Parts: sequence; C-alpha cells; structure tokens
Amino acid sequence: MVQGRWFPSGSDISLPISLRESVFGRGMDALDAMAQHVVVYESDVPVAAARLWWQDGAFWIGDIGVLADQRDRGFGDLLVRLTLYKALTHCASLIRLECPSEVEAFFAQYGFTTDGEENGLKQMSILGENVQLSHCGGNCAECGHRSAECVPKALREN
Repeated sequence: MVQGRWFPSGSDISLPISLRESVFGRGMDALDAMAQHVVVYESDVPVAAARLWWQDGAFWIGDIGVLADQRDRGFGDLLVRLTLYKALTHCASLIRLECPSEVEAFFAQYGFTTDGEENGLKQMSILGENVQLSHCGGNCAECGHRSAECVPKALREN
C-alpha cells in the first residue's frame, strides 16, 4: 500500500532529511524550520519526500526526491499532487518552485510556467486557481475520458 505522511513544522523531521540526503546529498537547511515535509511510503518503507513552505507571498514546493531504486513508479507525481493539494488547503493563490532545466517539463505538465532563471535553476510558478489535480478538473463524475490516468500512477492497482 502506498501512503503519504505529513510532518508539520516543529516535528521530528529526521526521516525526510535522511531521504533528502540519500537523493540530493544535502541535509538540513534554514528552510526546514518553516517547512512542512511529506514522506511517501510503500508498504511502510519510506521511498520519497518533499517539502512545502510559505515565503515572500507564495507557497514554495521543494526537494521533491525519490530514492534511485524507486523511480519511474509515480512517486514523484504523487509528491507533486500532495504538495499542491496541501497548498490549496491553505488557500494558496501562488505556488512557486525552483528546478534544474532537465525537470522543467515534469513540472510543466502540472501547469507550472517558467518565469525565468536564477543561479542555473528555472523559476516556475502556478496560480492556485489554475491547479488541476486530475485530468477532469475535479469533475470526475462527469468526466468523459475516465481512465487510469485520473489516478496517480503510484496509487494504481497493477
């Protein structure tokens, strides 16, 4: 079973930090004190993590990382959807992120647009009102193309 668990600000974040170290090779930083972290588990084994924080008038998504041996299974997609959903539950009007050029297309599929580049990273954003967590815009009951694509890959039954 695949599930996500949130670690709110002030909680023990050693697990999300250890996943970040495994994926990105870096540990804690100043943003961790203000961030909420999410870990995705498969069969009670942590496989991926991300963080979400509020800064300068926007919610920021960062450090979306999946362990190397767990990639291409939909866990990154699930992390993006979890962080977007969490931001929307806090009435996010703007959601931002920074990413390397090679993953720009990954975030574009969720509606993020590139605002520029700084320090070799793409600056991307999406307005909260433009976030679509499903292909049918949340109107699944009337969706004319219901398919497995409406369910995140990590949650599909094989």
